[in-house]
Amino acid sequence: MFLIRPLAIGLIICLMAGKSVAQSSKKTMTGEYYLSGVREVGSGIKLNADSTFDFFFSYGALDRMGQGTWKQQGKQIILNSRPRPPRDFALVTSRTVPGTGLTIRIVDPNKQILRYVECAIKNGKAIQREMTNSDGQVHFTQQAPEAISLRFELCPDRYSVFSITNPAHNYFEFRFEPWIAEAFFENVTYTLSETGFEGPHPLLEPGKTYSFEH
Repeated sequence: MFLIRPLAIGLIICLMAGKSVAQSSKKTMTGEYYLSGVREVGSGIKLNADSTFDFFFSYGALDRMGQGTWKQQGKQIILNSRPRPPRDFALVTSRTVPGTGLTIRIVDPNKQILRYVECAIKNGKAIQREMTNSDGQVHFTQQAPEAISLRFELCPDRYSVFSITNPAHNYFEFRFEPWIAEAFFENVTYTLSETGFEGPHPLLEPGKTYSFEH
């Protein structure tokens, strides 16, 4: 028969209690957390028990989603999604057509979103910007720019930049990439609070702290 000294018993109890608290802490973080204090915006993060998360953002007619993995380090929750692809648009074709100037066209089965693309052409320090019309087209009088930049106004996170490799081309056709409305997280860190956690929002004002409540 093995005899366990009182000190050893106390140590075992402490270790078991610590493990129980750690497991309980991790379990309590799973669940749904909703953005608080921002009017007319619906947004939330669901922390799943398998260390994955689901994100949603709703503003007016715009809905955006995201997903990835989360981990807890002390009093912080860290979110990561898959790496963001380099551009949100794809070049379908470019060619030389009769006429002067340069034409950019956006194509998509959903005709309602064609008017919401800001197109910019760059030549040296000179930059011209125009919004596409209801047919997804914009025409610039200038020809042979160094680069074309595109930004979807309903998801204005960034510009997609395309260098012009053939200066003779004056017609460029682009399409949306399927991930254009996806929200991406790269080491986005939140600090635990009494009601949930606080930190940045990937689609709202940079540098500002937002609250997500359970």
